[in-house]
Amino acid sequence: MKIVVSGGGTGGHIYPALALIRTIKEKHPETSFLYIGTEKGLESKLVTREDIPFRSIEITGFKRSISMENVKTVMRFLKGVKECKKMLKKFKPDVVIGTGGYVCGPVVYAAAKLGIPTVIHEQNSVPGLTNKFLSKYVEKVAICFEEAGSFFPESKVVLTGNPRASEVVSAKPSRALESFGLSENKKTVLIFGGSRGARPINEAVVQSLSEFASRPYQVLYITGDVHFEQVQREVEAAGKPENVAILPFIHNMPEVLVECDLVVSRAGATTLAELTALGVPSVLIPSPYVTNNHQEKNARSLTDHGAAIMLPEKELNSASLLKNLDDVLLNEKEWERMKEAAAHLGIKDASERLYAVMAELANK
Repeated sequence: MKIVVSGGGTGGHIYPALALIRTIKEKHPETSFLYIGTEKGLESKLVTREDIPFRSIEITGFKRSISMENVKTVMRFLKGVKECKKMLKKFKPDVVIGTGGYVCGPVVYAAAKLGIPTVIHEQNSVPGLTNKFLSKYVEKVAICFEEAGSFFPESKVVLTGNPRASEVVSAKPSRALESFGLSENKKTVLIFGGSRGARPINEAVVQSLSEFASRPYQVLYITGDVHFEQVQREVEAAGKPENVAILPFIHNMPEVLVECDLVVSRAGATTLAELTALGVPSVLIPSPYVTNNHQEKNARSLTDHGAAIMLPEKELNSASLLKNLDDVLLNEKEWERMKEAAAHLGIKDASERLYAVMAELANK
């Protein structure tokens, strides 16, 4: 089978696409791929690094206010569609899948107009503008949260989950905690604010250091590269307890997640897919700065089932953070209940489900 994949803008769109490609390559090595993204986007670096054929187009998103830039965006869209049709006619894919971001618009639309089977993958509980637009033209809409189904034509929706989940469940414990100077025998909470970190989470963690020292659990805190030096200075002034490890970034996140008992994080779709696939309880601090407040809605898909606790950023401080950590990690029954609830929501075979959808369309 020949597959065109498109997704860009943020890691939340790109990492699921790469996870899907890796799984398909492993299980169906005869499959060939072409990835269409933007040259300026993160995808241009991440995709080429994996030795996946990559082509680019120029496209931008619509402004939500009236702007002349929107006229330019329409022109770029039409030009992008024309370019994509040429790429698709040359590559001759059996199916095209878009995993989100502006770049998917011209790619998937061009494929639909050429009569090539098309799928879009929506990671969040609330879809973005591009996927809402494309849902009118594609054959199938793959979703990760049941709540997202209401935004699309019912006959097109299929629940597949997020391909990142398929990768994370295959990760094996590697005694990663020991490499960070932590114990393998203590309950561990991993705290992070996304790849770039989050200042409010940093502040709450630094203010909690003296209290962490007296807790029977341990803390692995990922600051994000941007904040690491500042956090280090504050930690040196406050004193770092032995049961706390602080790092700027983790490259082997799946191996680390396998060894953690609780996670405090934002509520990005990929993170939630990983947590539920592994059955890890969480305290979620949704980013209030995202479109349509979709992280809060993502979080509710877990909190409504008892798999997570939501802590709004405006209520985040040292006291509220410590209370939530203690409520879970110092209460074995509560921890077990949340762990079971999280695992119940997990979809471990997401890549296989998504591949099956594409294969069925390609063979029609």
